[in-house]
Amino acid sequence: MRTHECHSAVVITGSRDGLSAMSGTLPHFLQEPDDAYIVKSNPIKLRCRARPALQIFFKCNGEWVHQNQHTSLEHTELGTGLKIREVMINVSRQQVEDFHGPEDYWCLCVAWSHLGTSKSRKATVRIAYLRKNFEQEPQGMEVPINGMIVLHCRPPEGVPAAEVEWLKNEELVSSLEDINIDTRADHNLIINEARLSDSGNYTCLASNIVARRRSATATVIVFVNGGWSSWTDWSECNVRCGRGIQKRTRTCTNPAPLNGGAFCEGMSVQKSTCTSPCPVDGGWAEWTMWSVCSSECERQRTRECTDPEPKHGGRLCDGAALDTDNCTGDLCIQDRKLLHDVKVPQADMESSNDVALYSGLAAGLVTVVVLVIAVTLYRRNQSEYGVDVIDSSALTGGFQSFSFKSARQGNPLLMNSSMQPDLTVSRTYTGPICFPDSMEKELIPEPALFDPLPDLKVKVHSSFMVSLGVSERAEYHAKAPSQTFPRGVVQEIGGGGGTLRGRGKSQLAPVQPVLVSSMMTGKRPLRTSGVFGHGGGRLVVPNAGVSLLVPHGAIEEDTTWELYMSITQQDSSALSDEGQEILLSPEVTYGPPGLTFSCPVALTVAHCADVSSEDWNIKLKRQTQDNSWEEVMTVEEESTSCYCLLDTQCCHLLVERPGCYALVGEALTQAAGKRLRLAAFGNMEPNFLNYSIRVYCVDDTPHAFQEVVSVERGRGGRLLEEPKTLLFRANSFSLQVSIQDIPQFLWSIKPFTTCQEFSFSQVWCSSQSPLQCAFSLERYSPAANQLSCKISVRQVKGHEQILQVYTTIAENEKDTVPFFTQSDCTITSQTGSRAFKIPLSIHQRICATFDTANAKGKDWQLLAQKLHIDRNLGYFARQTSPSAVILSLWEAQHQERGDLDTLASALEEIGKVQSKHSTSADTLDRISKTIPSSDSTMNRSSEELDANHT
Repeated sequence: MRTHECHSAVVITGSRDGLSAMSGTLPHFLQEPDDAYIVKSNPIKLRCRARPALQIFFKCNGEWVHQNQHTSLEHTELGTGLKIREVMINVSRQQVEDFHGPEDYWCLCVAWSHLGTSKSRKATVRIAYLRKNFEQEPQGMEVPINGMIVLHCRPPEGVPAAEVEWLKNEELVSSLEDINIDTRADHNLIINEARLSDSGNYTCLASNIVARRRSATATVIVFVNGGWSSWTDWSECNVRCGRGIQKRTRTCTNPAPLNGGAFCEGMSVQKSTCTSPCPVDGGWAEWTMWSVCSSECERQRTRECTDPEPKHGGRLCDGAALDTDNCTGDLCIQDRKLLHDVKVPQADMESSNDVALYSGLAAGLVTVVVLVIAVTLYRRNQSEYGVDVIDSSALTGGFQSFSFKSARQGNPLLMNSSMQPDLTVSRTYTGPICFPDSMEKELIPEPALFDPLPDLKVKVHSSFMVSLGVSERAEYHAKAPSQTFPRGVVQEIGGGGGTLRGRGKSQLAPVQPVLVSSMMTGKRPLRTSGVFGHGGGRLVVPNAGVSLLVPHGAIEEDTTWELYMSITQQDSSALSDEGQEILLSPEVTYGPPGLTFSCPVALTVAHCADVSSEDWNIKLKRQTQDNSWEEVMTVEEESTSCYCLLDTQCCHLLVERPGCYALVGEALTQAAGKRLRLAAFGNMEPNFLNYSIRVYCVDDTPHAFQEVVSVERGRGGRLLEEPKTLLFRANSFSLQVSIQDIPQFLWSIKPFTTCQEFSFSQVWCSSQSPLQCAFSLERYSPAANQLSCKISVRQVKGHEQILQVYTTIAENEKDTVPFFTQSDCTITSQTGSRAFKIPLSIHQRICATFDTANAKGKDWQLLAQKLHIDRNLGYFARQTSPSAVILSLWEAQHQERGDLDTLASALEEIGKVQSKHSTSADTLDRISKTIPSSDSTMNRSSEELDANHT
């Protein structure tokens, strides 16, 4: 400081002429130092300029900057002659970082003149930076059209503070160009009324002198909720006479849902009953009274066609509306002659009537003679009738239907109960859930189908077996070795009139315990495969209600393929984005892709829809190569690319292309329903005081229930009651599960847990995951080992089912073993003739008969009609052998029943019809030459039939 003052004095003494000019003036700053930011490691330069100024020095953080660090410039202002001095200094990053003060690093200028000093403003020097992370990033959002969009953004911390800009699809958003957009409110982006064009990807951009940062992209979707269009006019009634149905539709296009907007709520199709007036034929009313006798001695009367009047295209009345009569008994005189002499002579009329009488008698006599001759020829040819005369005895002889009655304890999942089994309640065991194991087959002789019956006689009758080369009457005799049935199983032989009870192994064991037993092993066989050749066969996914039938000849000769089937487990993508469809069956895939068959294969898939009424719109969908789904057909419509036969619990499909298929449905009315399977499981908890009861509600398909049993086996649960079925309607009401009638002095339950509820959407769309609710019961004493209660499962304003629980609680439930168990399925495929119910030779002869045209058209149409497959006949017409495809569909439809009664009855009826229209004698002669002897044909048919049922 002292050095600066000496220097100033020297300058002042050396400038005696300038002192007079600067007298009376303090220094005035023309430029003061500005705030500055150090970017990275680059030093900044501070400037200061003043007049008149003898000296200028910088002072930083309260200390003078050394003179050597100053850079000075001086010049004289022309107008005033005053000296102007400019001084600069450099400030480095290191200087700022080394300063540790209560405030920012600062500097100011001090200027001297004769009258004193002047100080400039303080200029702060800071190190500039911009952090990477935003304090708040914009979030994507979905807003309805005309709604408000608010995107929040708080930029990263920085010096100087960052400025914010907004990008939409990488283009700068300007509030100046669009008054609907505001970007001034605390860095936020506000769009007052959303438009479809406002959909896009928005990015918050923060920047200062150091860097530029981008936030995460926020996707904004402006959606449009769908709205219904007006109803169309009602369609015409679907029947021409009587009570029918008419429809009207509307579409969700006013507006159409866009960008994920909600689909219209409600039904797109309305159905209403209608009545089409039937044609009414006219009928005559009563005659009027006779008129007064006219001058011509005639009277008249009339009648009208009004009893009833002809309506809706009915026929007019037959006969005359006017009747005339002579009112004087033909004695009226006209032109001096009796009136009856003027009429046509009566003798001529009588002669005409005689000719007509004799002609009719002659025609009747000829008719009688022709009938006698026709009957004689028919009786003569009856014993030599060929293949066109069809009888069902070839199919019923040797095949008798079996039904089983089992005790309620026969289910291997049921816990031991003190209740007496109800042997009067019968159960139908359907199959094949899986095929019998080959090891067991070796233990049973080939004719085991008849072995349990002592001295069983099966009679085969008449015409159809004759046409296949079998004698007119044959008898089978079978002895009964000591083959027995599982305990608790009662076998009834249809047509034999006898029953058999016993114990041991048998191929005729019920299938339901197999399903439960295989589930208890913990295996989940959701994929199966088999090698098939020219002989065809059947492939089954165990315990899933899914099978594939490959007809004989579908694969070329000398060629084999390994076919597979699988069931998709993950959430379904087959449903449309409209949200109105639900999955009614599992997604089933068969392959390999690219495999071509010479004829359609039959794919059977279980479903859960209630098809007893026309309240569903059911579609078949197939997955494409890009994993999207395409509609193959609607079940009610006709198609030439696929055939769908919808039964009560299964759907049988005739398809030609391998791939992934699924049934989806849309409820047309609130009366539409789907079946739910209800099951209750229970087990003791580790403390041996609490007992847990779990109630499941799943779609009524074997595959869905398979998942439940697999889970329960892992928990150690036991089935407490036979599963029951509940019809769940599409009426938007929820499902309630409650537990009732708990013994109050033995068991207790937590408060407010006796009733639990599932929402409608949970139940209606629960195709992939089972619904479960649990009840925890606590017994007051370990001595309480009996539990009885009721579980009510009901839909609000709908159906209800009761599960009755009555069980004994064991201290160690591992000791509780079901009284009936059965091993898992190990064989899931059959090949060759063993896979089919109809022996190959009979199958070929049926096809040869019905594929041949006759005078009345194609016989296969009559076969389809008798087998109740009389819809979408255009699909069969395009096949090489329509009869073979019809029989394949019949095989798939009746795979769960062990008899051929329906086919036999149909062929017997057709045989009666065909007998009236026999072919020529030459045709019969050619067919008879190709038929082997009766004994060889009978033996071969017997072997084929036995092999089939084995």
